[in-house]
Amino acid sequence: MSNMWSIFRIQKEERWLVLAFVLVSVFLHACCIYCFSDSFLQESIDNGGVFYSHFHMSGYDPITYAVVTHWDVTYQVFRHPLLTWMVYPLFLLNNGLIALTGYNLVQFLLAALLLVCNSYSVVFLYRIFKDIIGVRRDDAILLTAFFYGFAHIMVASIVADHFTLSMFLLLLTLYIAGRWMREGREMTILQTLVLFVVTAGVTLSNGVKMLIDALFVNGKRFFRPKYLLLAVILPAALLWLFAVWENHTYIVPKEKAQRIAQQEKARVAREQAYQEFMDTTSIMNPEEKQRVFEKQYQQRLRKEAKARWESMHKGMPIQSKNVFLRWTDVTSPRWDSMVENLFGESLMLHQDHLLEDTMGSRPMIVRYRWWICYAVEGVIVLLWLTGLWLGRKSRFMWMAMAGFAFDMIIHLVLGFGLNEVYIMASHWAFVLPVGIAFLLKSPHLRHLTFYLLLLLTVFLWLYNGVLLVGYLLG
Repeated sequence: MSNMWSIFRIQKEERWLVLAFVLVSVFLHACCIYCFSDSFLQESIDNGGVFYSHFHMSGYDPITYAVVTHWDVTYQVFRHPLLTWMVYPLFLLNNGLIALTGYNLVQFLLAALLLVCNSYSVVFLYRIFKDIIGVRRDDAILLTAFFYGFAHIMVASIVADHFTLSMFLLLLTLYIAGRWMREGREMTILQTLVLFVVTAGVTLSNGVKMLIDALFVNGKRFFRPKYLLLAVILPAALLWLFAVWENHTYIVPKEKAQRIAQQEKARVAREQAYQEFMDTTSIMNPEEKQRVFEKQYQQRLRKEAKARWESMHKGMPIQSKNVFLRWTDVTSPRWDSMVENLFGESLMLHQDHLLEDTMGSRPMIVRYRWWICYAVEGVIVLLWLTGLWLGRKSRFMWMAMAGFAFDMIIHLVLGFGLNEVYIMASHWAFVLPVGIAFLLKSPHLRHLTFYLLLLLTVFLWLYNGVLLVGYLLG
């Protein structure tokens, strides 16, 4: 474990890169804080409601702002089993600062956390390019800058959802796995257990990708009974049991209270509708009158439910009582989602419906105004696919792509989060520069790729940066 801690030491050659990132990131954080500070600085915020009513940044949730202000188990516990507890120390610190200053400094505390996580993400990404894949130092710097020019990497880096923390942990795990793989070392039971609990504790899918990395590092040794039991099965079972306990202790009572309130509201609405029907109908037969009312009222309920669903711009899920299957989407268009959202909005913001939420006014599919956006998207994907072909013999590349494939099964096949798949870019978008890195290793293609990548990086930073800052300061 001592070797794992040593990787957090920032080397001399990395300091200027980190400093440049911090300066840019502080400016973006300042814009974000300015945008929402009038509401968020209030000392007494009623159960965090102000965050949900005032915070609007694409599909990102302000849950962390609310939890660090008024601690409660609010995250979906079967997806984020430990996240509430991880931010508990920040809740204690924030409430101490509220008592001292009279202001809610949650934005500043979470900005500091995001800044640290992103700084190390820069370091680990740079090391992956330079030390694991083996490109030159200036190529590694360019690839890192290219990645942080992506629209929803730039946005996620200043928004206190869980995505920045997830990206930091995924890149940490990927770097450790790549380094251990390069040195011919095995990932130990303790290392696997710690990394799995932390990554899966933030987001369950992160834990799956961490185990994929461990499988690539350890190979057949991954399936040794002792390793499989102590490093995989036992922590996974304990984490699941903890999530079940969280759900039973914190979530079920709130859901029960909400269900009772909804039932009472529905009862009152039904009585009002029934009285209105009785006052206006000309039907005399009581049984016929009741039958017609029931038919009309059920039609009304179905129409209202359909309107609510359509207002969320979501496709229909697999019909099941299983909580995971209820998050699926089997009807939304896949090709348009890939072009406009997965490889579109993830990399370049759309000018129309800029950073609006699909749960509100943003349609699921938005088109770019300019053809050059589609050209840039196509060039990036083409560079990536070419790089994957050139790096097809790299075990590290296949490890990274295995995690990406898992994400695509979740999003494109099952449809989880497909209506706003771009906000999940932090979980997978780093595979794009990882693939392109193999082009920069080619002696015949390096110079052409370098200058093309430089143009793309400048374009992404200017295009996304102007739109993002304009949104925050507008």
